[in-house]
Amino acid sequence: MRGVEESQTSRKSMSVTLLVAGAFFMENLDGTVIATALPQMALSFAAHPIDLNLGMTVYMLTLAVFIPVSGWVADRVGARAVFSSAIGLFTLASMICGISNTLTQFTAARVLQGIGGAMMVPVGRLVVLRVTEKKDLLRSMSYIVWPGLVAPVLGPPLGGFITTYSSWRWIFYLNVPLGIIGTVLALLWTDNERENADRSFDWLGFALAGSACVAFMYSLELMGQQKSNWITIWALLGYSLLAGALAAMHMRRVEHPLIDFACLKRKTFSVAIWGGSLFRTGIMASPFLLPLMFQVAFGLNAFQSGLLVLTMFAGNLAMKSVTTPVLRRWGFRSVLLVNGIVSALLILSLGLLSPTTPKVAMVAVLFLHGLSRSMQFTALNTLAFVDIPKALLSSATSFAAVVQQMGMGLGVAVGAVALRAAGWLRGERAGTLTLMDFHLAFWMMGALGVLAVLDCFTLPPEAGAEASGHRTA
Repeated sequence: MRGVEESQTSRKSMSVTLLVAGAFFMENLDGTVIATALPQMALSFAAHPIDLNLGMTVYMLTLAVFIPVSGWVADRVGARAVFSSAIGLFTLASMICGISNTLTQFTAARVLQGIGGAMMVPVGRLVVLRVTEKKDLLRSMSYIVWPGLVAPVLGPPLGGFITTYSSWRWIFYLNVPLGIIGTVLALLWTDNERENADRSFDWLGFALAGSACVAFMYSLELMGQQKSNWITIWALLGYSLLAGALAAMHMRRVEHPLIDFACLKRKTFSVAIWGGSLFRTGIMASPFLLPLMFQVAFGLNAFQSGLLVLTMFAGNLAMKSVTTPVLRRWGFRSVLLVNGIVSALLILSLGLLSPTTPKVAMVAVLFLHGLSRSMQFTALNTLAFVDIPKALLSSATSFAAVVQQMGMGLGVAVGAVALRAAGWLRGERAGTLTLMDFHLAFWMMGALGVLAVLDCFTLPPEAGAEASGHRTA
């Protein structure tokens, strides 16, 4: 009888995990899928293509601002109610995006879509953590991780394909049937479990943390542009640091903070947050820098560039069947250290590619890059929750989701800043990108990867053994 119950629990956990993975894929895909559709969208809105970047920016910023709210809402209303409503809101916003006729309408719809996405993924992951036993946590997290790796890579070529052979509006219409199915399955498969339902909302913490995230991300975006107002940039950076510091001080003192920093007392969570943030920033620059380098410096067309970048996607998928046995054999600490160094070296090697590099060598490096980044992401995301008690799960998932979203956004922003810094180092002021600029940018990102590994040395050898199944001597 016990075996039957465990089997049913395992099947339920897997069903919910796949549902959340699908929601995570939709959320991340919509962050980048419109990149190649901007010219056609600009014609529809009678606007300049550059102005359409606002549609990408407000979506990412809305995610960063509203993700911290998700944990409190889930505790207050119930995980099933929030998760299913978030998918429904995301779906409705997608439909509004598709029927928008002006940039103002589209931007407003993207904000609404961002709010739905901000509630959808953290609460979905919370549902998974609550129904998954520790021994199955690694498997579940590996399924949730891959959309965050794959979506930024698939987004631009998929958006380009849809735009070329149909209309940009179908980028959003395709979310509608998927969202309806997801909403129904969320209502059927998830429980409306609550924790700390009487916890009051931390409005001051929300205002300080949210505005700090927006100011910081927007300052980096301005910094990466060729023509920037440095007074505005420094003012935004200064405010973000001040507001962030005040938010941290405030949340350490109040009884019911927006984010409970008690999570950071768990070494496994702390390493996944601090070292993991540096790793995400360095690794997420690749999907941004590679297509630009292949087209601007190598002279390849968009289709050829997209095919090369997709080899990273193949590496991501190929690693999925290997992650669990590797972690079981060597444990989180050893894998994070060795694979982290390998990942950093592979980023550095991207800075050695040139138009004369054989295609086979390019594909091999990109495939290995996909393998290593997949392993590191899965290990970090699983490690974050192995020691978190149930009472802190909602706060921990919100905290981790904010950091991960910031890391993904920072990857693109820091990649752009690195390109600009590379031009500055060689005395270029006209904004013309050269192959050396891309090489220097990749070397800077590789250096971030090396720094990210240092935090992993502080992990004990037995860290996360309950989830990985690794046994130390």
